[in-house]
Amino acid sequence: MIRPLASLAVAALLAANASLAQQPPATALPASPSVTVTGAANTKVQNDSMMAMVRAEAEQTTPGAAAADVNARMAKALAAAKAAPPGVEAKSAGYSTWQQWEKGKPGKWRVSQTLSLTGADFPALAALLTKLQDEDGLLVSSIAFSLAPETRRRAEDALTKEAIRAWQQRAATASEALGFAAWRPGRVSVSTGDYAPQPRFDMMARAGAAPASAPPVAVEGGTTELTVTVSGDALLDKPSGR
Repeated sequence: MIRPLASLAVAALLAANASLAQQPPATALPASPSVTVTGAANTKVQNDSMMAMVRAEAEQTTPGAAAADVNARMAKALAAAKAAPPGVEAKSAGYSTWQQWEKGKPGKWRVSQTLSLTGADFPALAALLTKLQDEDGLLVSSIAFSLAPETRRRAEDALTKEAIRAWQQRAATASEALGFAAWRPGRVSVSTGDYAPQPRFDMMARAGAAPASAPPVAVEGGTTELTVTVSGDALLDKPSGR
């Protein structure tokens, strides 16, 4: 008696599965139509921060002699930086020692130390660089200009509002062109970017040592171009029926 009951149960289960398989799948609700649009705003802002990298180098027969030479010149450079007008900040940026060998000649030791100078007073910083080159024999490795953090924040905040308005205008235009009477924002992202051409002095300074009497350092801060881009989906509602 057990076997016939088991057979009936299996048959009923198979029939139920077959019935379910024949039923059409549930229809998913259609997603709200959307269009992806982009809006952007950009402006040029006058750079208000300058950073210069200077270095002291020495070559001697012993590492101690080379280090003493570099340390003495860097101490003078730090003192001159502290005596500069307020707003000039000096910070040690690197120190290295290595030995050089030339075939048939005794080895020599080289020591190099780098100093970072930053500030918003460009003429004062340029005058300090001239002094460090002319009087202390330091070499200028690079000069770069940028925006102070607060200056950048204010400019990007204003650009963000402008870019959002541009994005909204494009969303409205796309919605109307596609035959929808209304739209609403979906997922939207905001990104920022910048471009600041740097002076060629950077590469020229790296090419060789400064002359015995360095000419005054002339600087021009230039500008940084800021861009804010808004990109995202506009969800389309209420077809116009055209």
